[in-house]
Amino acid sequence: MKLFDRLMTIRKARPGAAFLVLLDPDQETADDLARRAEICCREGADALLVGGSLLMTGSLDERIRVVKQAVDCPVILFPGGAYQLSAEADGILFMSLISGRNPQYLIGEQVLAAPRVHQMRMDTVPVAYMLVASESMTSVEFISQTRPLPRNKPDLAVAHALAAQYLGMRMCYLEAGSGSKQCVPATLVSAVRQAVGLSLIVGGGIQTTLEAKELVRAGADFIVIGNALEKDGRREFVAELARAVHGEDGPL
Repeated sequence: MKLFDRLMTIRKARPGAAFLVLLDPDQETADDLARRAEICCREGADALLVGGSLLMTGSLDERIRVVKQAVDCPVILFPGGAYQLSAEADGILFMSLISGRNPQYLIGEQVLAAPRVHQMRMDTVPVAYMLVASESMTSVEFISQTRPLPRNKPDLAVAHALAAQYLGMRMCYLEAGSGSKQCVPATLVSAVRQAVGLSLIVGGGIQTTLEAKELVRAGADFIVIGNALEKDGRREFVAELARAVHGEDGPL
């Protein structure tokens, strides 16, 4: 089954949304990464995203291989650039940063990556990546040298999401930025949800079950949490987040 279809099957099985955990290979050793991946999948994560803005570690292949040995859920590349590729992963979110106007991240990195992705026969999911403003500059904003979409202008987010849909993207990723103190506003998610038929991924700045549930109510199909679980990796917290995202702990 293709990765996109696999993700959609997972999503349809959840009353609320699917729960994705973002793992940053720069933050932990390979063994610690695998240990946290095992906990997350055991406690309810539906898939793992692996990647980061910098990726300073040595072997991405090795880390993904170790993670895959520890879990049975999909392990998906979430690349910050053309150099963050590995045939060990189950697939890749092939993203274009459409909220910005820097050609390097609109199409440049994609052109550099495409021949290797083809050679590796990687399973790709075309994703429109949209950065939403936070209270301070995030790593992805600094690295990409782009301006994020204003939090209080949902019409601009809608226009970008519609463009993504007409360009043939399969998913739209609304991102507040890893480590952000604020998540994407639910009003913005709701506006995009009402305008497009794309599957919506929402991540960045989600710290609590209440925030996760609010975003699911607004129309998110996939909730991504990373930094909060780096700070608090207890099994109980992972399970609480999973139940909240899945809609299993009461009405959304």
